[in-house]
Amino acid sequence: MSYHTFSVVIPAHNEEKYIGKCLEAVRTAAETAAPERVQVIVVANRCTDRTEAIAREYGAEVIINNDKCISSIRNAGVKAADGNIVVTIDADSMMTKGSLTEIKEMLESRKFIGGGTRAKFDRMSIGIFFSAMYVAANIMPAMIKNKAALTGGMFWFYKKDFETIGGFDESFVSLEDLDFAARLNKLGISRGQKYGTLRRSFIVTSSRKFDEFGDWYLIKNRKLTKRIFTGKDRKAADDFYYDVR
Repeated sequence: MSYHTFSVVIPAHNEEKYIGKCLEAVRTAAETAAPERVQVIVVANRCTDRTEAIAREYGAEVIINNDKCISSIRNAGVKAADGNIVVTIDADSMMTKGSLTEIKEMLESRKFIGGGTRAKFDRMSIGIFFSAMYVAANIMPAMIKNKAALTGGMFWFYKKDFETIGGFDESFVSLEDLDFAARLNKLGISRGQKYGTLRRSFIVTSSRKFDEFGDWYLIKNRKLTKRIFTGKDRKAADDFYYDVR
């Protein structure tokens, strides 16, 4: 039996600098969508800072997870969700006020199987702009193959559909989001539904990777970027994601 309309799942690894802002944004969005119907789950992954404490201060449910695999981290959060609609967002991102309301509208229209959203960085530079274009060029073949704009950033879907496609593929240590979007889109096609992108809402995400590595890092280190885009290169994923902080 479902107790909530929404379950918002937030993977978090040492996110004390960002998690409060993320949870505050969820709280604001929940006020529009009925706060008593929104469950918030933070998956604290190998945290050694105040991430868990801050999450609990905001009233979030906290799951402790020690895997070095973002797919299994996301799956652990969704498994604990009791809402019909699941929304996943990273801890360094903030959803806009009307996000949950728009998600509910789009899913209940039955035109959409689920989808993602547009993302804006909290700062912009020439290097970040061209890096974003470079990443887009790398994922374009997957979009052409799937005949859909497979946006990510913040995924939204019915939990039952998540279970139908088997959740996030835990053989991926990176690029799990693109794989998930492609399989969700495939399920939608089989039902005559579209993979959607929120129209009014978006997320603001941190530029911390660029702060840490430099705004031109992805372009200057194209060999590493291509290894990350295989989705299965553990060393590349560790160097860029799991062992950075």
